[in-house]
Parts: sequence; C-alpha cells; structure tokens
Amino acid sequence: MLRDYAQGAAQDAIQPVAEFLAPTVPVSTSVGRFKKYDEKNRFHIPNTLRGMGGRATELTFNMSDLTYNCAPHALDFPVDNLEQLEGSNLENILQEGATLIAEVAGLAHEAAVITQGVAALTAVGGKGVWISSQTEDPVDTIDSEILSVIKAAKYGSLMGVGVLFGATAFKTFKNHPLVRARFVTAGDKAIPNITPDSASTLFLGSPDTRVSYMVQDTAAEGLAASMSFLLDTSVLIFARKENPTRRDPSFMKTFRLINNFMVPGSYMRDDGRVQVAKFDWSEDIQTTNSAAAQLLSIT
Repeated sequence: MLRDYAQGAAQDAIQPVAEFLAPTVPVSTSVGRFKKYDEKNRFHIPNTLRGMGGRATELTFNMSDLTYNCAPHALDFPVDNLEQLEGSNLENILQEGATLIAEVAGLAHEAAVITQGVAALTAVGGKGVWISSQTEDPVDTIDSEILSVIKAAKYGSLMGVGVLFGATAFKTFKNHPLVRARFVTAGDKAIPNITPDSASTLFLGSPDTRVSYMVQDTAAEGLAASMSFLLDTSVLIFARKENPTRRDPSFMKTFRLINNFMVPGSYMRDDGRVQVAKFDWSEDIQTTNSAAAQLLSIT
C-alpha cells in the first residue's frame, strides 16, 4: 500500500515545467541506448517499402548512438520511536514522509532540467530586445523560432512545440506595446490580462506555452539570501513529444525505470531509536536533440 501511495505522491509532485521540458521516457533497463541528434546526425524518415523477398528496414541503435544510465537517487525520512510511542500511526507517518520527499525530489529535478536545458544552448544573436526598442515584435520573433525548431526536428506534424518563458521574460512579453495592441478592439480601452494560454493563441500552431517560476538562492551559505528566478529573462522554444520514446527527436528527455519511481522501504538506524523510511529511484536527464531548440535572451 505504501508503494502505491509513494508512487502516486511522486507523480503528483512532478513539477509541471520539468515534465514539460524533459518529459519522461519509461525504460525497461537502467542502462540502454537512445538516439542522439545534432547537426551532423539528423533524424531521417526511413524507407518503409519492402521488395518481394527482400528485408524490411530495421529500426536499430548503432555505435554512433549514446547510452543513457539511470543513476540512483535516494532520500531518507527518519521517524523517531518516540513519535510512534505517542500513538501516531506509523503508516500515516510514512505516508507524510513520502509526500514531503516527493515534493523535494520534484523541485530538485526541475532545477536540474532547467539548468541543463539552458546550458545546452547558445542564445540567438540579434534578437530579444523587447524593452528599449519597439521595432522588434516579440510575437514575430517567437514565430520565426518556432518554424526553425520544426524544421530542425524533421518530425512533421507528430512533433509538438513548447514555448517556455522565464518569469521576467514573460512579464516583459505581456506588457510589450506590440503584444498588448493585439488584444485591443475598436472602442474598447480595457486590455485583458495576458496569460500563457492566451499568449499561445498568438503563436504559429498555438504551441503549448508555460512560464517557469522556479527560484534559487544564489548566495553562499551563511550570507543573506539572494533569490532569483532560474530561467528569469530567457525563453526556450523547443521540439517536444508529450509521450516521447528513445528514438524521437525531442529536445530533452528524462529516462526512468518503469514502475521504479519512488520505491519505498525502511530500515532501523544503528542506535535503535529511529526507523528510517527510505525512498529510491533512478533517472537520467538527457539533451537528445539540441538542434531542435532555440534560446532567446530578453533585454
């Protein structure tokens, strides 16, 4: 029962931006092969025509493909024997531990995904000046990058596109005069609040559009907190499949063992006073197609 609860808590705690940017690929083994695409090794549509008596084209992994390795992750939740003596149900305590650990693990995963995604790209030059100059239309800029991403993915209409704004970048976008002007009708002076959903309708193909509000403390330990948004003034436009495989040319993926996410267990600490609820999982975040993504740095 605790296993089912822990896996349910883990699914509920998966941060939406992490799953949006690097969706999960369930795999049967912790180590395996996956297709890595770049400018030299592009996705190609195979020839499916088979001649009479001939062999079919085989979808295989070759030596140029890379290996994923789902590294082990773990968090422990100690439960003092005194808590149990006070009448608290151990089962309820462990469920609380599973919820707390799932939330922390989800936050750590999202931070890792965003950091890796930004590090894999170089900002597009000459674009992203949305404050000091009104000559650059933010919508047209993002439309151009959407077309660029679709062409780079080479996966046709099966491939979706995601647009991920940093918090400050979206603030700049929604308040830009050329964006606000699109929501003004004749004789109506009220401009509605521009949400990610309404922003999506402005872009080519109405791509799934999200905003990251993930924050980090950049100050060293012991110093006053210095909070900043992890994505902040950046915009990511990238190819994504909602349910990716090991072969499709999505920008990023998270490989996880099937039915082995947040596996619960317990052990007694060596002093005999504390029972520790342990939760283990394995995953590997991979940038599988850096050519199918664009990064805008907004100023």
